[in-house]
Amino acid sequence: MESTVDQIKSKLDIVEFLSSYITLKKTGRNFKALCPFHQEKTASFVVSPDRQIWHCFGACQEGGDVIRFLMKWENITFYEALKELANKTGVKLVNVDFEDKTWKRKERLIEINNLASDFFSYILEKSKFGKKALDYLTKRKINPKTIKKFQLGYAPVSWDSLYNFLNKKKYLSGEILDSGLLVKSERGSYYDRFRGRVMFPIRDLRGNIIGFSGRLLDNKEKEAKYVNTPETLIYHKRETLYGIDLAKEAIKKEKNVFLVEGEFDMISPYQQGIENIVAIKGSAVTKEQLMLLKRYTNRITLTLDADMAGQEAAKRGIETAEGLDFETEVVSLDFAKDPDEAIRIDPVKFKQTIKKPIPIYDFIINLSQKKYPSDGPFDKKKIGEEVCLYLEKIRNPIVRSHYVKKLAALLDVSESSIESLIRRIKFKNNYKQLTVSFRTKGATADQRQLLVQKYLLSLIFQNEKPYQIAEKIFSTLEISDFSQPSHVKILEIFFKNKEKTFAIKDFVNNLSSEIRPVFDELYLYADVETSLSQENIDKLIYEVKKDSLKKKMSELLNNKKNDNNDFDKEVKKLNQRLKEVEKKLSAV
Repeated sequence: MESTVDQIKSKLDIVEFLSSYITLKKTGRNFKALCPFHQEKTASFVVSPDRQIWHCFGACQEGGDVIRFLMKWENITFYEALKELANKTGVKLVNVDFEDKTWKRKERLIEINNLASDFFSYILEKSKFGKKALDYLTKRKINPKTIKKFQLGYAPVSWDSLYNFLNKKKYLSGEILDSGLLVKSERGSYYDRFRGRVMFPIRDLRGNIIGFSGRLLDNKEKEAKYVNTPETLIYHKRETLYGIDLAKEAIKKEKNVFLVEGEFDMISPYQQGIENIVAIKGSAVTKEQLMLLKRYTNRITLTLDADMAGQEAAKRGIETAEGLDFETEVVSLDFAKDPDEAIRIDPVKFKQTIKKPIPIYDFIINLSQKKYPSDGPFDKKKIGEEVCLYLEKIRNPIVRSHYVKKLAALLDVSESSIESLIRRIKFKNNYKQLTVSFRTKGATADQRQLLVQKYLLSLIFQNEKPYQIAEKIFSTLEISDFSQPSHVKILEIFFKNKEKTFAIKDFVNNLSSEIRPVFDELYLYADVETSLSQENIDKLIYEVKKDSLKKKMSELLNNKKNDNNDFDKEVKKLNQRLKEVEKKLSAV
């Protein structure tokens, strides 16, 4: 197994591989990026070409190699990632004695969903129970070819027809429940989740059916219009885009994707030849959905509902799209409430409209102007405050300058007043989003000291001449000043080989399997923090020494048993050393 994994990893360069998913920027020996696995404004994701590893020092604290990245990126198991990378590199998975229980469970759920989809399709197209649903789809101008392509179906008005069907196929109640197709009552009995609904199978990138969305035929029933599969092992709403399996190649070809809100909003345009289109799951565009699209395009066109909810959904997607460096535009429909209705009213006009999207920030300005139409100072103030909330998020200086000038001209004020407002908003946002680091006031004393120690050790191992910088740091510090046993062990191995030329690979090979992950994180840590001046580094060194001396003093006093001269001498010696360090610290 290990040889297969090593073969795959040897054929992939981590920087080149990760660059196909995220934007990496070189910083010294390593590369940095905004972490793709959580929302952040400051880059905390570090990649080492020397070690062929990555680590996030932000909120998620994830790390690993290329396999671990792919597992995390696509939410797949180790075995799934291994198979995909083996195909990519041409390595054959032969004699791999490995049982992936999670993948087997996933396969089982996909099998259940495939059978359920066949069941719903049969009911729709070949049974009398599906006639009403078929008439409904015809009324909405969905043709038979499209019904087949999207494998649309119908869940009959029955409490257990699907349950009984799957039971006969030898699937257990528990695993059908795990698929989300059943609901368990308070009495412990099971019943079908979807009843009396048009069914839309939801697929992942590879075309696997991972869940369903069911729509009522009319809105008279006192039930939700749509019911979706709940979160399962294979279905995660935030990571899902309806139609992505059919649209991905067209998105790549057109270098643009139309984002809509509902299944019919995706299907109707697709049926008219607009194939670079997907529907979001949920009420807002998520980072996970945009990251999925980032593989195929840098441009998104929001074609959301014309109501207030659609406008708010567009606004909520701005920061995430800006953070991922998307060019974002908006299509405004003034003759229909959504894309599906627009297609049915006038398909020609719809196609003409989507060819004329406006940049997202123009859309925000237009919305704000409609909201505050007066030319008075207070409406201008409201427009400025509302629009600048979004202008502050623009990362490209040219784009931001363009909109600063545009807004200033629109409000008939100076550009400096707009810039001043943006700075004020930025300051407030930065204050709110402070994260715990060794410069953060929110960290406890112990947290701060541990992070400072990590930073100093990382500086050593990041340096081209590690023993040279270590000599300076340890002219003041001792190994015992470091509080983490794993860090102490790493230092002991480091100094044991001091006479040899330092080679990172050889050094790592000398570390035990337990300590190696600690070193990997430690090695990359300095790249997360802003580069510090020598003066500030000296300050950190004295800070570690001061903290260590205080702890030693405290331990000595707590363990005192009898009065003796040796004890008094030791206390005096520590006290004197502490005063010297405090003096140097205040002088830096």
